[in-house]
Amino acid sequence: MWTDAQKDLDIQLRREREEFLQPEKDRVKVFKMLAISYIKYIQIFRNLEMSHDQLVHQQKRTVIRQVLDGVIGRILEMKKEMVELENSEFHYIDNILEDLKLLPEDTEVPIPRYFIKENLEVLQQREKVLDQILLNAGLQTQGVKKPVKAMTFEEAIKIIQVAERARQGRCRAAFMKRIYLEEKKDRQTKLQVQMGPSPDDAATCIQKVWHGYIQRKKTEKMREEEMIFLGMNLPSHLKAMSISQMRAGQVNTMQGEGQARHEEVFIKDKLKETEGFNIKETLQDQISQCFIECRHIIGKFPDYPAEGVGGSMAILSQKTPEQEEEEGWKMAPSNFLSIMEEGNSQYKAVWQNRDEGWDFLQDHDPELIKEEKREEVEEEIRVQVDELMQQKLENLKLAVDGEKSDKRKKGRKSEKKKKTTMRKKIPEMEEDLTPDRTIDSLYRELVEEGLLIKAKTVNLSDYVGEYSYLGTTLRQVDIEPMPSLADVRQLIALYGILPLGSQTVHEKAPVVKALLLAGPAGVGKKMLVHAICTETGANLFDLSASNIAGKYPGKNGLQMMLHMILKVAKHLQPSVVWIGDTEKIFSKAVLKAEEEMNPKRLEKILPKFLKALKAQDRVLLVGTTRRPFDANLKPFCKVYQKIILIPRPDYASRFVLWKHIILQNGGAITNLLNISCLAKVSDGFTQGHIVQAVQAVLSELRLLQMTRKPLRTAEFMTSLARQDPVYKEEEETFKAWYAKTPLGKARIRALADRQNLQKDKTPPEKLLEKLL
Repeated sequence: MWTDAQKDLDIQLRREREEFLQPEKDRVKVFKMLAISYIKYIQIFRNLEMSHDQLVHQQKRTVIRQVLDGVIGRILEMKKEMVELENSEFHYIDNILEDLKLLPEDTEVPIPRYFIKENLEVLQQREKVLDQILLNAGLQTQGVKKPVKAMTFEEAIKIIQVAERARQGRCRAAFMKRIYLEEKKDRQTKLQVQMGPSPDDAATCIQKVWHGYIQRKKTEKMREEEMIFLGMNLPSHLKAMSISQMRAGQVNTMQGEGQARHEEVFIKDKLKETEGFNIKETLQDQISQCFIECRHIIGKFPDYPAEGVGGSMAILSQKTPEQEEEEGWKMAPSNFLSIMEEGNSQYKAVWQNRDEGWDFLQDHDPELIKEEKREEVEEEIRVQVDELMQQKLENLKLAVDGEKSDKRKKGRKSEKKKKTTMRKKIPEMEEDLTPDRTIDSLYRELVEEGLLIKAKTVNLSDYVGEYSYLGTTLRQVDIEPMPSLADVRQLIALYGILPLGSQTVHEKAPVVKALLLAGPAGVGKKMLVHAICTETGANLFDLSASNIAGKYPGKNGLQMMLHMILKVAKHLQPSVVWIGDTEKIFSKAVLKAEEEMNPKRLEKILPKFLKALKAQDRVLLVGTTRRPFDANLKPFCKVYQKIILIPRPDYASRFVLWKHIILQNGGAITNLLNISCLAKVSDGFTQGHIVQAVQAVLSELRLLQMTRKPLRTAEFMTSLARQDPVYKEEEETFKAWYAKTPLGKARIRALADRQNLQKDKTPPEKLLEKLL
């Protein structure tokens, strides 16, 4: 699988170098090129992730991990280019999938399992601490207790009487059974004493047992010989060796990375001992030669480069013409192509044609460790050599050219510069307001205040929804399709999960600091927030207006609260900061009932909070809203630059949802239950409505009656009819609001340009109406 993935990656990298070099004016052709590359990278990503998860060899996993992070980052870069090209977060590539003979499942973004596996112990320990704090604070009870129903005195007596009579009946039945068995045993014993077995019968019985035992042994031996002959089993002497090897492999696996690190330290020390002197001599000779050549060319000795710019490495290394930036297709420069190229080259050089028949245990390779540690040894020795050669250079300058070192002068300048730097004002959110407090104490306080909450265990795959198969067809007839739930799930993986899970990807990929999930009630916005935390092991902070009401009052209190959240979130990253009903922060008018809650207190400080998040901080702000049209659009979209509009489910998604939720709640689907009818009738209802309808029908009593009374369609329709659906007017309001966002406006302008308004004479209002 790893080999196949590397072959596909090599082809894809070669294709990028060939096709993306020349500018292309045809936008349709450009989008098709990007979409095909995106799909190919998704397939490579899936194979590499599976290989990384299943392989045991740590050095192989390291190489795969480097390429895997590069592929993830490149997928995010491709997604950014596709969004900018189409001015839309959602893309419909069903026609391209058909050309490539692929299924929609092939474009599903996988979630790397190393996000959780590599930090499993830390996450489990953190969960125990969180549960203990909640338990001590009285915010969580030990286990889940059902509410106790009060009963009358007469009912209690009746229950006790029934239980006591049942107990007496069971005791009486057990007593009578014991007497019956004893009497039966006595009768059999007396009969056997009187009659006794005949010698012939006894001999026959013994012979049967013995012949059966011998034949079973012969059969087992014949089967074993046959399996050895077919090559499906090893001979006994080799099998013993194999078992011992397997046990040794299990021991090595249990020892884990600790033993590997010990081996690395040993090899590094051995390299210092054997090759350290030669490396030192070689470096001194090379640097001295550089001094002599430099003086011969420019007439004087050069200044010794500072350690900050690489020391002697800056003297010895020269940039080659191949490293210069080349002009190509006007696509944003990639931060991940070099990572993938390096990993691909390393695979070809080391692993592609490697004979590993000898390495049964898939243990580490000492020679590879030597090559890696040799570079570290050279770097450590180079620092020591730099100190000696810098002094030697000063002596040469003084002896040959009569120059004195300007070290003291430079030192004064640097001190002066340092003083000037110290005078710079620290940004408001980056100032440490709690220098004397530990992270544990801040963590405990946030949990006790209810600002750090426990995320529900929900996987992204639990957000069930089908792919849209008519997207391209609808766009061809100038109808803008609504996104499907599968599209929403994909965006959550791309913008929320992948950057939070990998430090390398987060630092170099296109930045997404804040994410807005907008949609009607019941479409699963909160579920997606919890899914992001579950898939990445992130902490969950709740900054909803209803949750922070009355906590940390005043301007200083608010600043302290956000400082504590930011400090803990950065230190225990990844972290998700969730704001429910986030439109209230930017609302046009505050309702009287919500004045005491003061929902707008975060409005001015939230942009400063986002500004304090740097590329290395894996912290994501996620807002959820049911009424985004109640907020002032400009500041709202300034904070939430990535907006995901979540629609109510379409027919295909409802069909899958009904089956999934009924089975999940213990129901059984038979021919008497028409799922297609339920999916058709529930048009306009959300996932939340369907869940409530199913749970209302599938009570404990109804589940017990399932075997003799199968489920019928009418039961769920009756329960569903008691709820209010998402009416068309509300859906149109969401569409109209999204059309006013920056990306929505750009989409309308692009469509207007394509349809050539001068010839068509279609007014913008009519075009907007057509799109909606």
